[in-house]
Amino acid sequence: MSAEATNPATPGPITPGAQRRRGRPRIDLRRLGRAALLGPAGRDRLPDAIGHVAEAHRAHFADADLEPLRRAYVLAESSHRGQMRKSGEPYITHPLAVTLILAELGAETTTLTASLLHDTVEDTDVTLDQVRTEFGTEVAYLVDGVTKLEKVDYGAAAEPETFRKMLVATGNDVRVMSIKLADRLHNMRTLGVMRQEKQERIAKVTRDVLIPLAERLGVQALKTELEDLVFAILRPEEHGQTQTLIAADTARAEDPLADIADEVRGVLREAGLTAEVLIRPRHAVSVHRVLRKRGELRGADFGRLLVLVSEDADCYGVLGELHTCFTPVVSEFKDFIAVPKFNLYQSLHTAVARADGEVAEVLIRTHQMHKVAEAGVVALGNPYAPSAEEHLDTEGERSDPTRPGWLSRLLVWQQSAPDADTFWSTLREDLAQDREITVFRPDGGTIGLPAGASCVDAAYAQYGEDAHAVIGARVNGRLATLSTVLKDGDTVQPLMDRMEGAAASEPSRDWLDHARTPAARIAIRRWLAAHPEGPSAPESAPRAPYSGPSARPSAANAVVDQPGASVRLAGCCTPVPPDEVTAFAVRGGAVTVHRVECPAVARMTGAGRPEVGVRWADAETAEYRVTLIAESFSRPHLLADLTEAIALEGVAIVSATVEPPVQGRVRHTYTLQLPGSAHLQGLMRAMRNVPGVYDVGRAQHAAAGAL
Repeated sequence: MSAEATNPATPGPITPGAQRRRGRPRIDLRRLGRAALLGPAGRDRLPDAIGHVAEAHRAHFADADLEPLRRAYVLAESSHRGQMRKSGEPYITHPLAVTLILAELGAETTTLTASLLHDTVEDTDVTLDQVRTEFGTEVAYLVDGVTKLEKVDYGAAAEPETFRKMLVATGNDVRVMSIKLADRLHNMRTLGVMRQEKQERIAKVTRDVLIPLAERLGVQALKTELEDLVFAILRPEEHGQTQTLIAADTARAEDPLADIADEVRGVLREAGLTAEVLIRPRHAVSVHRVLRKRGELRGADFGRLLVLVSEDADCYGVLGELHTCFTPVVSEFKDFIAVPKFNLYQSLHTAVARADGEVAEVLIRTHQMHKVAEAGVVALGNPYAPSAEEHLDTEGERSDPTRPGWLSRLLVWQQSAPDADTFWSTLREDLAQDREITVFRPDGGTIGLPAGASCVDAAYAQYGEDAHAVIGARVNGRLATLSTVLKDGDTVQPLMDRMEGAAASEPSRDWLDHARTPAARIAIRRWLAAHPEGPSAPESAPRAPYSGPSARPSAANAVVDQPGASVRLAGCCTPVPPDEVTAFAVRGGAVTVHRVECPAVARMTGAGRPEVGVRWADAETAEYRVTLIAESFSRPHLLADLTEAIALEGVAIVSATVEPPVQGRVRHTYTLQLPGSAHLQGLMRAMRNVPGVYDVGRAQHAAAGAL
């Protein structure tokens, strides 16, 4: 039995031959309460009140030792005796219900024991030391973690600090959050005894924080029921309309999804593939989403087919048969087995159409994948058993092998948040991201990022606050701006400003427009708060010349085969020794020298203009003028660093133009007076070595006035 199936409003899965879409009845908490009041049973048998817990637990762990559960129930029942819930049941029914939810999900014995005791330290005379003495360090650790979450009220002002503590506790042991989510689910089930405004406040917190957390921990069974309960409270009219649609579909005599399921079973049987084909009814929120997306619902839209197999390879075998025997809807195919989702979820998603046009969505996964898909981290058991020493990091701290990457990163960035409000706002931004991508480092390592993340996020994920010095990136080997949005599977290499003696690069306020991860946003905001004089935008300059030392251009080192003609070097391509050049006669008896690859040369020869012979003379010592274009990523102080590099080469700047940044890139155009041709390659090399500069080349453009 699943937590989802205990909610009459949320139908559970069907097996072939069973009555379709029939939910299992919820456990009668009043009956449990009466059983609890009878007191503990003898030591040789379990109290009747936890019989359902034991049954659910043994379904997942046939050889589980139930003695800790018996002792935990005895302590919890005696300590809570006399306490009542607002609904009128004995208080012990709450920890019993929470523990039953976890048992149905497949939680191991330690988690169930802590769940039975999770309110004792907070609400009774039982001490944490007593729990540790009677049940051990692990149980005490979990009880303490849950207790700390309950010590701060859920009032609006206290919410940030509440959830900060919650997530820190979760990061240290995911079982703490598992208990908290089950606790919230039971409280939501019984929320009807509270005032409407309190119901709405709790529902909103559940919607904004706990449901996204359940999604990130992969506990879909809890997430879907929480979604339906919140939907009923916050949007009662739409919830009622959706329930009416579901009821009408359930009452229909014909079920196209059941017919398609039978066809799928036949196809797989003929192919020799052993598989279990089930119908998965959609819960209320899922039906509502499909309705909003399509405008109307077809018979097969009220559920999906679930195909369960034994091996990973069989998943692809099933997929091949379905795509061969039915018409696949290509846009619906997703492979979460090869690339699992950030919350451990694995499955193949597809949709197939019959000849009559009826379309069915299909999920294909192994039995183990299905267990993890339903229960997430809860299904992965005790992360410290059987040999806890195998899970200690180098400093002796507990490391959790079941913890998703998102949760690991959370522990890092929450420590950087300057205050609870910043943490809270950043957390909610992060929780709003509903998908995660994986990008690769050049060394083969991986980085998990939310969908929509940019190169800024990748830099901070890899380098922490050292990423303040990032000046650009290479994505799949190509230069990219920091604002470039990354895709799943991209290889990203942040480019860092590491030039000693140069002005240090600094983060820009504009980076916040591209940052999606808490780590990046918190680090950037903290730097900006500490440096209020910092730049609000990358350094740029208007299209106005920067005047440096001047020198008149000279063409004395160019000798043309036209005696008496005045010679000038074309401004469109600024030829210099040892460039291969040609020349053309222009008005006034002058000859203009061009580089042979200049676009103006092709245009004039195409027009039939005769070329004039030309050669270089005294190339090593003659001064000449050249125009260079530097392409760079925008960053503070770049113009100063470039001009300094040019000056150190002994080159005079005649003029300089810096164009406004476009998508984080800046184009600098310098007209320079060089003392000799030998200086050109060294100058270009020095300019390329300036951090942020990724290319330096000779100017080459057609200019009618240069002719």
